[in-house]
Amino acid sequence: MSEKNRPTLLLVDGLSMAFRAFFGLPVENFATSTGVPTNAVYGFTTMLATLMKDHAPTHVAVAFDLPGGTFRTEELPSYKGTRDATPPEFEPQVPLIREMLDALGVSAVDKERYEADDLLATYARKGREAGMRVLVVSGDRDTIQLVTEDVTLLYPRKGVSDLVHFTPEAVREKYGVDPHQYPELAALVGETSDNLPGVPGVGPKTAAKWIGAYGGLEQILAQADDVPGKAGQSLRDHLDQVRTNRRLNRLLDDLDVEATLESLEYEGADAAAIHQVCDALQFRTLRDRLMPFVAGDSTESVPDAPAEVEVVTAGAVAAVTALTGAVTVHVEGRIGADADAWALGVSQEDAAWGIDLSSLSADDERALGAWLADPAVTVTAHAAKDAWHALQARGFDLGGIEGDTQIAAFLVNADQRGFDLDAVLQRYLGIAPSGGSDAGELDLGLGDSAAEAAGRTAAHVATLAGELHAEVERRGMTELYRTLEIPLVAVLARMEHAGMAVDSQTMGERREAAQSRADAAAAAAYESIGGDQVNLGSPKQLQEVLFERLGMPKTKKIKTGYTTDAASLADLQEKNPHPFLEALLAHRDAAKLGQIIDTLAQAVRADGRIHTTFSQVVASTGRLSSKDPNLQNIPIRTEEGHRIREAFVVGEGYATLLTADYSQIEMRIMAHLSGDEGLIEAFKAGEDLHCFVGARVFGVEPADVSPEMRSKVKAMSYGLAYGLSSFGLARQLSLSVGEAQKLMDDYFARFGGVRDYLHSVVEQARQVGYTETIMGRRRYIPDLTSTNRQRRDIAERVALNAPIQGSAADIIKRAMLGVDADLAAQGLASRQLLQVHDELVIEVAPGEEDAVEAILVDQMHGAADLSVPLDVNVGRGSDWRTAGH
Repeated sequence: MSEKNRPTLLLVDGLSMAFRAFFGLPVENFATSTGVPTNAVYGFTTMLATLMKDHAPTHVAVAFDLPGGTFRTEELPSYKGTRDATPPEFEPQVPLIREMLDALGVSAVDKERYEADDLLATYARKGREAGMRVLVVSGDRDTIQLVTEDVTLLYPRKGVSDLVHFTPEAVREKYGVDPHQYPELAALVGETSDNLPGVPGVGPKTAAKWIGAYGGLEQILAQADDVPGKAGQSLRDHLDQVRTNRRLNRLLDDLDVEATLESLEYEGADAAAIHQVCDALQFRTLRDRLMPFVAGDSTESVPDAPAEVEVVTAGAVAAVTALTGAVTVHVEGRIGADADAWALGVSQEDAAWGIDLSSLSADDERALGAWLADPAVTVTAHAAKDAWHALQARGFDLGGIEGDTQIAAFLVNADQRGFDLDAVLQRYLGIAPSGGSDAGELDLGLGDSAAEAAGRTAAHVATLAGELHAEVERRGMTELYRTLEIPLVAVLARMEHAGMAVDSQTMGERREAAQSRADAAAAAAYESIGGDQVNLGSPKQLQEVLFERLGMPKTKKIKTGYTTDAASLADLQEKNPHPFLEALLAHRDAAKLGQIIDTLAQAVRADGRIHTTFSQVVASTGRLSSKDPNLQNIPIRTEEGHRIREAFVVGEGYATLLTADYSQIEMRIMAHLSGDEGLIEAFKAGEDLHCFVGARVFGVEPADVSPEMRSKVKAMSYGLAYGLSSFGLARQLSLSVGEAQKLMDDYFARFGGVRDYLHSVVEQARQVGYTETIMGRRRYIPDLTSTNRQRRDIAERVALNAPIQGSAADIIKRAMLGVDADLAAQGLASRQLLQVHDELVIEVAPGEEDAVEAILVDQMHGAADLSVPLDVNVGRGSDWRTAGH
């Protein structure tokens, strides 16, 4: 048989390569909408697809280790005992990898009490004897012993894409022994990953020298008394260990296996199965790479190379400023507090330009500034708000923003983690802008000048925009994207640029007060245990005090003992009160508050204001998030939190702060979406919702609803909106599960519309694959049809709360756009500063108080047309606290 027609058997060590894929791709960038990590699945499948494309195997098998011990651990329980614990994000991906293999039509093989390496050895022998060319892919060095003239080992040097081809010659060159002698060398040297210690003082070179001199391990052991030097004595002292090592590292090639060699023949993938698994795991680009295996065509599409970049030199910006209509831009520079831009990339159709912003003449700057600010030039960028700030630092205004590929990617899959440019380009175009050695990756030109790199990236963003805008359209969110999310970019940019004034003296006083409370609580904690000053931040010392010295009931078992997290200790204090626990929890609260204040104080810039950063692509519900610093983590219901807000004050040149927020907006949305007549009646009558509901549930008059009844009903009402189960409600209210279930049953008996809505929203999402907000924001939840109960339960909770929280997010954003537009239309100098949860904060110019309040009330009321009124609370004051209500 000619080498060209010779069949090829591809054998893959499943867990070994899956682990390498897991550590080769950042787990935070790959997850399903319900938070199931998928980086190992993605990396492993990409590797397998590349191998199958490059080598066109006729037969394929992936071997897996099974849970539990093997004959090796039966002989030596410490075998592989030093390996790190499996990362919790990895374990759920193993069955997903096997699902992917089923879809690809690739055989997965395993055998109890034996390792995957033994299966590889057995099938490699069978393939070799059948005249096949055999390729073994494994990161376990034990498989080097399988290498022959017909068997090549592909060993990963880095990640899963850089594979070293070990032939007999390559093994001899690297290790100085023939492949079949490698386990003899390893028996002498030891194998750290298998927890098999070697002979002290004997390294690979010495071991190879002995094997060459004596002819093999058996001869070395037989003539151990003749081996000279300290190494020889060390060998004689460890003969039993060497023999044990050799027994355990010998791979068995004669296992009785169920799958025959003929059954491993590759017949192609199942198209429907590929679609199903890629939908569940939300793999889009990878799906396209796998589909050719269905048709038997391994040709893989690669994105077009970026357009030729024209680097614009000084005095020649007219090439760019002459452009009209839609363009894509990319800014090379810094973001954040010290934002700056040093290069601008521009792309339109098949052309791209790169501009070195530091080399422009005054005339060039004026021309470029006018062009960037022209609203007739419609701009798309990735993270357009960052580009706005970076250009602003250079004195340029970015107007006419009409697209943002970061926001588009978020709308397409809000539950995916990682929306920076690198992650999105890799996910949707299969290219890595930071460069790399992986097959199929494209380098955006790190060796280029900043200007040329900016131009190349702008061209790629243009391609990305075409892909993502089409996907947004397909998912029915173009109107939401165009009329809500994109207009909000400029509004948020101006809010961040304005910042909020801070009274540093007040902030310092709040820090001192928090420190005093923390010190007093610490002193009380020490006193309660006899004056011992234990480290209240040390879990180990806290475990010793709580569970050994005080003999308190154990909390949840963890690797390092028993958890001392806040929730567990609060539960422990409630059930087993103790002065030490009380003081410890008080100390933690004060210390956390102090950290918040420190973070805020450090964020005050030279202008005396804090400039937070808002993000539209963090919270999967669509709510805005805040960072650097996070203004959403200031306690909102405590006196300490209110006192921190006193440090946020009206700035120079302005008269007052005005705040406005929605009252019970999520419950109002629940009433609207469910159409429940009881809830609608309560809101239209302006009654206390929780008293009204409590009266219905408990069968009493509203006046007779006790604070405890009201608290239970409030917890349940909001909990139902977030998919809270009877178990969760029982834990929250310290009830038995039976009592919690009865409370829920009584609630649903009076408010059947809510029950019917909660049921229907999950079932509808299961049928169509997504939930939808009032304004059309979709959240795709493929795990609703998963056969894995845990994934399905999580997905159902997501389906319950997504329409309510998402609608609340859309409504406040719509209000912000309306407020911004009205302030501009009326020529007012007042400006929006903050959005925190359902609250807006406005810095009001002198004489504009009444006009601004009217705008706020009007726009917030009118942000959505619900079957119940949107109730808005408004307040004024010289600081954020007094402006509250």
